[in-house]
Amino acid sequence: MLNQITEILKYKLIDSKTIEFTVANLLVLIFALVLTSILLKFIRKFITRKLAPEDKNKFISLFQFIKYVVYILVFMFILHSSGINMNVFITASAALFVGIGFALQTFFQDIISGILMILDKSLHVGDIIEVDGKVGQVKEINLRTTRMVTRNDRVMIIPNHKFMIETLFNWTQNNSTNREHVSVGVAYGSDVNLVKKILEECAKNTEGIVSPDTVNVLFEDFADSSLNFSVYFYVENGMKSPKIQSDIRYKIDQKFRENKIEIPFPQRDIHIISK
Repeated sequence: MLNQITEILKYKLIDSKTIEFTVANLLVLIFALVLTSILLKFIRKFITRKLAPEDKNKFISLFQFIKYVVYILVFMFILHSSGINMNVFITASAALFVGIGFALQTFFQDIISGILMILDKSLHVGDIIEVDGKVGQVKEINLRTTRMVTRNDRVMIIPNHKFMIETLFNWTQNNSTNREHVSVGVAYGSDVNLVKKILEECAKNTEGIVSPDTVNVLFEDFADSSLNFSVYFYVENGMKSPKIQSDIRYKIDQKFRENKIEIPFPQRDIHIISK
């Protein structure tokens, strides 16, 4: 009986000059793949047990890709350990692997950056961010890219590795409100106290402003042609800041006209010397 089992295990399924594959090799390969599958499931559950449902689904999608790579590596290792000469396959596909490696370099950078973003939670859906001088709201975070909608309602697809190598301004990292301001210059000789009062009233009476008590006016500078002021305020939604700032400017212009406060334009004195 034992001899029969041994003969069965030694039976050659593939027999050639470069490949010799027996039933025993097949059983070892199946066992290794099953064991690998069990270990990968354990690792996946261990890593995702504390992740949010949304982040968990993203990680599982990535894990499917990693699982296939691990299976391929285990498959090649078992065949090599069984005495099969893998150099034939590796040599034949070396050029292909080099080309694929260069092509996938940026791809894997994006994938790894996406994993880090999910794990450290540095960015969330709904955050208002500034990238490359453009402001927008994050709508979707995928493993390779992040989708953002700008204030002009244009969609930006951002590779995730940009968040790792470039500066990112997250306007809503600390809280949901954003601090904005509107600047204006008035002519020398204007009543600065009246200017301050008008700026405060215009900001506080504009729809979209939160916490009117936090509206603050600063006398910024004595400029060449004007006295410069800025009114600072908080808005609930930074995506609507341009509209709110525009409404405040309309009100300021109207109030200045009513109170005869002049907004000057740069002036230069030109002296012509005739000889």
